[in-house]
Amino acid sequence: MSKKRILSGVQPTGNLHIGNYLGAIRNWVEMQPQYDNFFCVVDLHAITVPHNPEVLAKDTYTIASLYLACGIDLQYSTIFVQSHVSSHSELAWLLNCTTPLNWLERMIQFKEKAIKQGENVSVGLLDYPILMAADILLYDADQVPVGEDQKQHLELTRDIAIRFNDKFASEENPVFKIPEPLIKKEGARVMSLSDGTKKMSKSDPSELSRISLLDSPEMIKKKIKKCKTDPVMGLSFDPQRPECNNLLTLYSIFSNQTKEKVALECADMGWGKFKPLLTEATIEGLTPIQEKYEEIMREKGYLDTVLKEGKEKAEMVANATLKRVKSALGFLV
Repeated sequence: MSKKRILSGVQPTGNLHIGNYLGAIRNWVEMQPQYDNFFCVVDLHAITVPHNPEVLAKDTYTIASLYLACGIDLQYSTIFVQSHVSSHSELAWLLNCTTPLNWLERMIQFKEKAIKQGENVSVGLLDYPILMAADILLYDADQVPVGEDQKQHLELTRDIAIRFNDKFASEENPVFKIPEPLIKKEGARVMSLSDGTKKMSKSDPSELSRISLLDSPEMIKKKIKKCKTDPVMGLSFDPQRPECNNLLTLYSIFSNQTKEKVALECADMGWGKFKPLLTEATIEGLTPIQEKYEEIMREKGYLDTVLKEGKEKAEMVANATLKRVKSALGFLV
């Protein structure tokens, strides 16, 4: 029996942080031997908001390198750059023409980001869930690793695929496979260091809100020392104490201990004793990733080869799907 296929990706908008790693990439690494994996650097998504053209290519290399440094194994996985496979853009247009506008207008993330951007909001920001659907559907993905905040987008992808199959295919020969979400709860939602009620994000203007995978030990120590806490003595996994809950969860993951063991260890601690423990565990957890990243970046030719081979593998699958779609829509193919 062939392995089920997984598709996921990360935007090249600066360095990845521990939320990206613990909520997504670490899970990819652990489960990759069980699946046929396609992991892309979604650079087309990166320009749906104002971006810096001078660093886009550099950031794309950084993300691809971090995939490898975090443990994505080419024996099990294909790494490629989204814009290198033109089928993504072409299928997005075809899906634009078969998806009701009001399905996009109800998307929560668009509403939130549109408020922030005001008059600068682009059509791409409204439309990027369609591109995300194209990303997933091109590869006949069985499952998509998503956080809780991305579930609505995957539900939209499923709705788009079901609608397309109903209108342009038969039940016996559907054009699209209907993907399922793959959600791992542990560490799936890492919160900001400056506000435990908000998800850690690369778009947060404060660098102190997140720990990046490539932060130096000194920077990690500084950020943890300055992170927001509460005045309660004794630490516990309490939903009513969001910062405490978040920091204990991070310590549990980086120290490779159960929550029960961490709860016992930290029950009588104050922040002054706990923060050095979290700092040490975080630095120890990120050091192997940073060392591997530096090794990969010194061999740019190797990374170019990985992305070239990844593009070729991705194109074979994506182009076959695109041909099915165009045929179903009545194009001459």
